[in-house]
Formats: sequence, C-alpha cells, structure tokens
Amino acid sequence: QVQLVESGGGSVQAGGSLRLSCTVYGYTEYTYNTYCMGWWRQAPGKEREGVATVSVTYSTVYADSVKGRFTISRDNTKNTLFLQMTSLKPEDTAMYYCAADLSCPTILSSRSPKYWGQGTQVTVSS
Repeated sequence: QVQLVESGGGSVQAGGSLRLSCTVYGYTEYTYNTYCMGWWRQAPGKEREGVATVSVTYSTVYADSVKGRFTISRDNTKNTLFLQMTSLKPEDTAMYYCAADLSCPTILSSRSPKYWGQGTQVTVSS
C-alpha cells in the first residue's frame, strides 16, 4: 500500500521560509523513480492549485505564483520529495499536499493524481 506522508508545515510571518518534506512508503526505489512528484495546495474556499512538479529526469515546473520563491527537489535514494519555500506571502497560506503520478501535468491540473497525502498546513501572517 502506497502512502505519502508530508511534514514541515507551520506558521511563519511574511518573508519567512519553510521546508516541506514528503516521504513515500510502499514504493521500491525503482518504483519511486518512475513517478513524477509534485505539490499542490488548497486554501479554504479556493480552487486547488498545482504548485510545482519534478519529473523522473529532474525537470521542474512551477506555478507562476511561486516562481523564483519555491524550489522543488527529490531524493530518489530516500523516496523523498521536498519543497523549499522562501519569501512567503499571506496568499501562500493553504494546505499543501504531496502527489505522485505518472504524468506531471496531472499533478498541476484539477484531475486527481494517482496518489496524494493527507496534507500539511502552511500559514503565513502579515
């Protein structure tokens, strides 16, 4: 059974930084290496927003709203995904979810990815 477990959320002031982590359980290292990984977020009353993805070849895609501020990375030896968030803004406040799918565009879209975690809350105060 595949499980994605996020950590690292919290409360920070605007301009601060946070680093989110996501560990995938139930994958072999080989399996993990075949999936695109990414993050999406959802704020109360708002649509889901794809934040960033990193492909099996380490190619990255970011939403315009986070470009230059967020960095996504993956460690294939530890089945782990990261999201380094800097220069945080109040509008970044949301529940952040780790996701896995064979297709990177799926993670950035409104379609459900194959796997996703329970989420970790990020709150940015002004």
